Amino acid sequence: MFATLSDRLADTFKNLRGKGRLSEADIDATAREIRIALLEADVALPVVKEFVAAVKERARGEEVSQALNPAQQIVKIVNEELVAILGGETRRLRYAKTGPTVIMLAGLQGAGKTTLAAKLALWLKEQGKTPMLVACDLQRPNAVRQLEVNGERVGVPVFAPEPGNGVGDPVSVARASIEEAKRRLHDVVIVDTAGRLGVDAELMQQASDIRDAVTPDEVLFVVDAMIGQDAVSTAQAFLDGVGYDGVVLTKLDGDARGGAALSIASITGKPVMFASNGEKMTDFDLFHPDRMASRILDMGDVMTLIEQAEKAFDSEQAMKAAAKLSGQGGEFTLDDFLEQMQQVRKLGSMSKIMGMLPGMGQFREQLENFDEREIDRIQAIIQSMTPAERANPKIIDGSRRARIAKGSGRQVSDVNQLVDRFFEARKMMMQMARGGGFPGMPGMPGMPGAGGPKKGKAKPQQKKGKGAKRSGNPAKAAQQAAAEKEKAAAAPANPFGMPGGEDVDYEKAAAALDLPKDFSKFLK
Repeated sequence: MFATLSDRLADTFKNLRGKGRLSEADIDATAREIRIALLEADVALPVVKEFVAAVKERARGEEVSQALNPAQQIVKIVNEELVAILGGETRRLRYAKTGPTVIMLAGLQGAGKTTLAAKLALWLKEQGKTPMLVACDLQRPNAVRQLEVNGERVGVPVFAPEPGNGVGDPVSVARASIEEAKRRLHDVVIVDTAGRLGVDAELMQQASDIRDAVTPDEVLFVVDAMIGQDAVSTAQAFLDGVGYDGVVLTKLDGDARGGAALSIASITGKPVMFASNGEKMTDFDLFHPDRMASRILDMGDVMTLIEQAEKAFDSEQAMKAAAKLSGQGGEFTLDDFLEQMQQVRKLGSMSKIMGMLPGMGQFREQLENFDEREIDRIQAIIQSMTPAERANPKIIDGSRRARIAKGSGRQVSDVNQLVDRFFEARKMMMQMARGGGFPGMPGMPGMPGAGGPKKGKAKPQQKKGKGAKRSGNPAKAAQQAAAEKEKAAAAPANPFGMPGGEDVDYEKAAAALDLPKDFSKFLK
């Protein structure tokens, strides 16, 4: 969604690196680039002016002029200002003190209200609530049926006394739904209303009548994040015509520029409360301004990734796998590898998961071209193995590999590659689980490239440094060798016991170094 904006801002900050001090020209140039980046991302002009003015004012202040790293300070300022225009803090739902909490959805035609109603119901269900969906969109063909299907998918009942398709009174349905919710002991009611245009006075009045009939605790304006510059005028029209408490952004996984998200909260003063970023019913969560700002600046969104992992991962399975990798619960097998891979898949697409890691913006093209079916192919190969082969991959010889390849519909080379990668991955994970750190990184203990040879392998001899050249004449070579011996004998004793001197009297050596008083006790 924010790819263009992220790339432009990254290029802008790259030009500031290495500068120990920022001049007035540097600040003006940076502000100009930020202005262009925001305008290209379809951010509303008033928001751009306010944002750039705030950044320039703070950039000229003491926090940048006295900073050790002005470039990082500018990034920090931009991050904080982005959080501010996105709403500042995470806004959560207000629940009614007595009776069911009523949430009314309003928005444009095609914004995705009906699907979002089911996503919100599932999210509330996971929070321990017992929601009920209400079909008040009686205008659009099959809108009632769509809500019923989505309700079945998420396991939430739907109140739909009218068939829709232009038949029925949505105000009466909304009013009756409150009594139905009380009778069936539902603590949240989600009212799905008909989509309308900002200039449609009749449907705007209908939405106002529904609002007056049910007195909702929250009115949420659902807006398509791909709508562009028109989002601001539409949001203002709904605010004047119906009124709402918060905004829900849909289709955040699209390829539009995303300026609507940065404009609505600042222009209307109403916070973005939820965000929908995919087609699955689980692709929905609270909107965190600080996390969105981090994504825009390619700092990742590790907190959301952790929260999703906590929901998706089975802690008992994870503990068993960790015990096996540390050598306490048997050997880590291909069955364990497959279980871990299936748990990772619960988080969503691999490209989306990787996109939440800091600095992954530079690999955006590779992530977009990642073939999600590769995981299915790996699963097919593993499931084509016998239990004995999965438990001990070392027994998979040539004939077994040919059979596995045929059973999974893959090439023998694919099987070879999977087995080899499994052994490498298991070795790396076992090393990490036992405190060895990351293999292949120089300077880390117990790894290739670190100090000390591996067990069972001879220590490679170091190349000799360049010394004095010896003459090819035997007589001259002997004279040079004798001179080197005399020079070595005349050299002062090495106080650290290194080659070049005999045993050293450390107390005399310490006295010669003129150390502070009472330092000699540390030499005993």
